[in-house]
Amino acid sequence: MKQESLFAANNAHNEPLASRVRPKTLAQFVGQSQLLGPHKVLREIIESDQLPSMIFWGPPGVGKTTLAEIIARQTQADFKTFSAVTSGIKDIRDLMKNAAASRAMGGKTIVFVDEIHRFNKAQQDAFLPFVEQGSITLIGATTENPSFEINSALLSRLKVFVLQPLTAADIEQLLKQALANPQGFPKLTVKLAPEALQAMGEFANGDARVALNTLEMAVNNGQRQGQTVTVTQTSLEQLMNTRSFLYDKHGEEHYNIISALHKSMRNSDADAAIYWLTRMLTGGEDPLYIARRLVRFASEDIGLADTNALNVAINVFQACQFLGMPECNVHLTEAVTYLALAPKSNAIYKATTRAEADVKHTINEPVPLQLRNAPTKLMADLGYGDNYQYAHDTQDKLTTMQTLPDALVGHVYYEPTEQGHEDRFKKRLAQIKAWQANHKA
Repeated sequence: MKQESLFAANNAHNEPLASRVRPKTLAQFVGQSQLLGPHKVLREIIESDQLPSMIFWGPPGVGKTTLAEIIARQTQADFKTFSAVTSGIKDIRDLMKNAAASRAMGGKTIVFVDEIHRFNKAQQDAFLPFVEQGSITLIGATTENPSFEINSALLSRLKVFVLQPLTAADIEQLLKQALANPQGFPKLTVKLAPEALQAMGEFANGDARVALNTLEMAVNNGQRQGQTVTVTQTSLEQLMNTRSFLYDKHGEEHYNIISALHKSMRNSDADAAIYWLTRMLTGGEDPLYIARRLVRFASEDIGLADTNALNVAINVFQACQFLGMPECNVHLTEAVTYLALAPKSNAIYKATTRAEADVKHTINEPVPLQLRNAPTKLMADLGYGDNYQYAHDTQDKLTTMQTLPDALVGHVYYEPTEQGHEDRFKKRLAQIKAWQANHKA
């Protein structure tokens, strides 16, 4: 079994703790019991060395690269690694050529690509024929949603395994393993309270690397007497006074959180809406992006139930343009609170989608002659504008003139609700239809 230098041991004194104590077997691996528990599919295919091409997808610090290392140690295949930053298409093709030759001799090649989402389309395409032919088994690791970042043709040939953030209990177990590992803090006795491990587990927010880095800093900055290091609560609090935020303005978390904001407002939960808004702003989201989404929400989910909602959203958009961050955060909070508490109606949105469906699925319906202008004699002779009824000439400002194409007469798009102000529009619409029914010839 051959392995590339990604998994080669460096000088132990220079390695970070996370590297020194990285699990080498499935028995040492912490977390992901939904995939690696007894009789779970990923565990069984690793232990049987019958690996399909696959993707490990999950946030940082949940064990994607560690699993690749474990596979590298356990498999009987030739194990190769690729860097999405330094490898070009020629490098990929050279490796694929060697893998195809090895397969012809009965050998197997596993190719591991960390951060596979960083490969461009051409690089990803270079893998495709060799995955199809079975010349290689491709294992990719990514923090980004494969649906967005991996070519659909390649993705369809890969099994996706979703790795979840570690629980606080998982991280506590991992920290205990690190303290007990001879490679963790050799020749040192580390003293720290059980509450400290719990605090580090919660602070890490599901990321093992953050937890191990925190532990290493805590030990390096602890009170040392001989070969004994004591980590105090005070020093630990100083290390954990800032939590990093998992938010990528261009990745899946961006879409997850804007979705959470929309759905919280739609559910009239002002507190949740304020929370998700603050998450986005703290993560560095462009306030104008959020403001644009609020303008859309005001019409899509509120519409005529509160005709002031759109005014509020547009005013806040302009305030964000004028002030920018951080000052406009209160304006955005005001807007999401207003929109969350406003009466809800999607009648306008549904009217739009119904009309779009008719436009898409019907032939280009001709405009009725009575609705056409007749700027020329020829057009007038052809009947343009005949039988046009001018509503302002009538006492009730209403007519019975047909204004839909013949094929769409009777189609209804706007069906108002009784929410908020929209009840007024519902009553007015009923009056119009009743008048037209009574005045039809």
